[in-house]
Amino acid sequence: MQPQDIITHFGMQPHPEGGYYIETYRSAGTIPANALPDGWGEHNWSTGILYLLKAGDYSHFHRIRQDEMWHFYLGDPMRLAMLYPDGRYEEIILGKDILAGQKVQFTVPAGVWFGATPCKGSEYAFVGCTVAPGFAFADFEIAKRSDLLAAYPDQAAAIDEFGQG
Repeated sequence: MQPQDIITHFGMQPHPEGGYYIETYRSAGTIPANALPDGWGEHNWSTGILYLLKAGDYSHFHRIRQDEMWHFYLGDPMRLAMLYPDGRYEEIILGKDILAGQKVQFTVPAGVWFGATPCKGSEYAFVGCTVAPGFAFADFEIAKRSDLLAAYPDQAAAIDEFGQG
């Protein structure tokens, strides 16, 4: 199976952060705005997407207000890079070789800057992402390189690799 076969099969579209996606689930139920932090507005209970990165593609550093759970499905391992508010950098590998420490599921905490790319030698990585409360583009922020460098001066290499603009 080729990555383009998956993109075509699911009717995936380019994602603003990079890669390809399609929303596959949006709960019918909603959480009222008064039950969420100020400024959030009403949100669905949960959302889910399928997401694909080809070799050389990047999900550029971005963050959302909610936790985002990643699920590995098909293809080859991918790197998930995170910049935490306390200045810490962490990288995990999503993949099927669990005995070598790869994760088939991992949750990026709310508010953490994160990005992803297939590991060197990987043809593609096909994953799913679940967000609760449900994802809305109003919750999404793509990082500006200059802002990240100011906040994380010791992480310039990761910012150069996963950043944009």
